[in-house]
Amino acid sequence: MISVMNRRYQNIFMHKIEILNNQIKYVLAPLNDTQAVTVLVLVKVGSRHESVKFNGISHFIEHLLFKGTKKRPSSLDISKELDGIGADYNAFTSKQHTGYYIKASQEHLELAIEILADIIFNSLFEAKEIERERGVIIEEINMYQDNPLMYIGDLFEQTIFSGNSLGRTISGPKKNIKNITREEIIKFFKNNYGGSNLIVGVAGNFNQDKVRKLINKYFGKKKLKPVKNTFKEYSSKQKNARAKILKKQTQQVQVALGFPAYKNTSSKVYPLTLLAVILGGGMSSRLFTEVREKRGLCYFIRAATSLYQDTGSLVVQSGLDQARLEEALEVIKKELLKVKQKGVTGAELKRAKEFVKGKLILQLEDSSQLISWLAEQELLKGKTEDLATKIKKIEAVTLSEVKKVAYEIIKFKKINLAVIGPKASKQKLLNIFK
Repeated sequence: MISVMNRRYQNIFMHKIEILNNQIKYVLAPLNDTQAVTVLVLVKVGSRHESVKFNGISHFIEHLLFKGTKKRPSSLDISKELDGIGADYNAFTSKQHTGYYIKASQEHLELAIEILADIIFNSLFEAKEIERERGVIIEEINMYQDNPLMYIGDLFEQTIFSGNSLGRTISGPKKNIKNITREEIIKFFKNNYGGSNLIVGVAGNFNQDKVRKLINKYFGKKKLKPVKNTFKEYSSKQKNARAKILKKQTQQVQVALGFPAYKNTSSKVYPLTLLAVILGGGMSSRLFTEVREKRGLCYFIRAATSLYQDTGSLVVQSGLDQARLEEALEVIKKELLKVKQKGVTGAELKRAKEFVKGKLILQLEDSSQLISWLAEQELLKGKTEDLATKIKKIEAVTLSEVKKVAYEIIKFKKINLAVIGPKASKQKLLNIFK
């Protein structure tokens, strides 16, 4: 509903997508009421594009691209230059893509673009840096595995996407990190960091003509070979409930439970998102009220969606009192059954719509969040919906659509349960959801 927007959000609708001669796309998203600019490079490769043998290699490459280039031979050379302008910079790997970004004052826009082009096209992959980074990544893996709150999401996706590359971790197993060679890293890099797999995004306060020239100067003149990285699409063949129990001496039990859902381009994503908000999107949500406020069974509980190009999931996550684990799961089951059988109220749906719209508008005020939102859509969906379109689709969701989605998704015979805690019986917990 554009009428609820004031003029300060109109610039969000002005983004432009263009393509360089070498097939690299770029997105421009001007924001006039900021002095900052964010430059982002996304690459359409992640852990789901990897074989079992090379699981973790995309994440390994992400670590290595800040370790030195021909112009800036060491990681210190790169970090000193960026720290010298007070920039925020980092990189990340997901299951579907890898990203590199620099956020800085608008006066340092050209430097941000040039440095990102430098690390993408001119990284050295020196043997000594690769050997050093093996230890860093293994410690990162240890950190996640030692933290149940962080690791429960991985355990859940291992369960629900079992048998597919989506079920593997982004970081990969330690043995892969120890054994992947420099030659294999360079070959994987060259096979995936090609023209049509790259997208450059710029958001913030900038002159569009100037930025076009800069992107063409630093990204457009590089000759890149076409890439055709693929992945095996996920198709759920689940007939029975699944569970993974990881025994760990903790004071609290971490639980994630959920169901297969829709891919990111499905029109049903909108009612599913609102359903997740009503179930566990805030402190007034059904699960928060019933599990925490009324019974004191947890500190936090939330429901959310996880969306990919070919599938998705609806998941409930919570840290629960281990002595009352079964009681808590019974309450969660009751709430899931209630929303499946009776749907939601008009008042709940209205609040959920305002919740989603409000969070989205606040998120997109930041240049880094805005360009990530736009570039990821273009990279993973092949099209970009602006804020007005998103809000229009949210507003259009009906009570019957939410109920239909709940009925389609919440099927206890297809539940997936992941638990990390000191003691839990797999069969006993699954029996709760029969």
